[in-house]
Order: sequence, then structure tokens, then C-alpha cells
Amino acid sequence: MRKTKLIIFFIFFTLVFFQCRQEQKQKNKSELKKNSLNIKDNIKLSSTEIKENSEEEEEEEEEEEEEESFLLNDKNAIPFLFQYQKKNLEDKVRITTRFGNIDIQLFNKTPYHRANFIYLTKKGYFKNTTFHRVVPGFIIQGGNSDRYETSKKRSEIGKYLLPPDTKKGYKHHRGVISMPSSEIENPYKLASPFEFFIVQQTPGAYHLDGSYTIFGKVISGMDVVDMISNQRTDNSETPLTNIFIDISILE
Repeated sequence: MRKTKLIIFFIFFTLVFFQCRQEQKQKNKSELKKNSLNIKDNIKLSSTEIKENSEEEEEEEEEEEEEESFLLNDKNAIPFLFQYQKKNLEDKVRITTRFGNIDIQLFNKTPYHRANFIYLTKKGYFKNTTFHRVVPGFIIQGGNSDRYETSKKRSEIGKYLLPPDTKKGYKHHRGVISMPSSEIENPYKLASPFEFFIVQQTPGAYHLDGSYTIFGKVISGMDVVDMISNQRTDNSETPLTNIFIDISILE
């Protein structure tokens, strides 16, 4: 009788043990399948993210290539600047020189000239240009140099002129920044987009009114303008020692 009970107990224990093993195996298979699905999902997600990132990088590269290949000319300059001034609202810049800084407030009432100046600043055009013309008691003129680097930058930006915008009520008071006419003679006083001049004359150079576009004024650094105006020049009004500049956006 006791032997029979032991046999029955052994058989019961074996069945329970076997059932537990089966359940554990089934559980392991379920977890393995779940983990496998998670891995597949993660791989799929990662693949999607990589694809999206790759597409974004390609789009950015294409935009950069388009920007690099884009050249301004007399036909597209104004339409371009019209759109550019809407998205680029900066209106303060700093001219850095070895004599100190000159801070400029740009006028929103001359939107194309403001946008043009901001565009050239962001493109890094002005770096290592100079105040290449100095007329004591009158003006200092900058934005050019005799370096190959400057002419190369101009060719990469484009060849264009800006129409005058002289009817906004601004006068050539001391400290205003204005845009000179192109070196090429033209009856409409179209301006060279790469150069500018600051009036140093007191109280102003009013004979220039109506001929050149005023697009900003000095808000700090007129003492620096005066120091530059006092530098020695040759017979062509070029400083004997280069006065290099750089221009940056002021927040």
C-alpha cells in the first residue's frame, strides 16, 4: 500500500514538474518572440530615423549648394532683397577696426539697402576689406580693398547695382552712413552695393542730399570715425597704412 502511494506521488510530481517546464518553455518562447519583435521594430525605427536624417542632410546640402551657386545680378537683386528683408530683420551692425568699434543703426525705411548690408555682412564679405578712401573733414569710405580675396568674394556674390532711395527725408548729417554711386558712370546714380561711406563733416555734407542713399547712422564710435579721418593719405585719398575692417551683426 505504501509503495503504491509512493508510486502515485512520484507520478504526480513528475506530471507537475513536466507541466511547469512546459509552461516555462512557452513563456520563454513568448518573451523571445516579443524581444525579437521589439528588436525588429527598433531596427525599423532606426532605419527610418537614419533615412529621415539622411534626407534632411541631403536637403541641407542641396540648399547650401544652391546658395553657393546663386549669383545676384541687376535682374534678380531687388526681388531677392525684397524677400530677404522680410526674414532677416537685423538692423544693427558693428564695424571693427584697430582704432576701435563703430556701431551702426540701419534704417528700416530703406529696406533694400539695409537688407543688402545685412546680407553682405552675413556672407562675410566685409572681413579684411578696408577704409580705402579718407577725406579729412568730409567722409571715410569703406568696403573695398586691393586684395584678390575681396574681388573673389565679389565675383562669388554677384555683379549688381542698387537703385537710389533718396526720398525718405534723411539728410547727410555728421555720422550718417550712405552708399556711393557705382564707379561706372550711370545717369540714375545706381549705387555700388559693396561700399559705403560715413559722413565725418560737421554739421554735415548736405550737398550730397538727393544723390546718395542714406541707410543708417552711427550710434557709437564717432570718435573712431574722427581718428580714421585724421590718418595720413596719398594724393588719391588712400590711407598710407591699410585700415582693415570687419563687420558683424549686433543683437
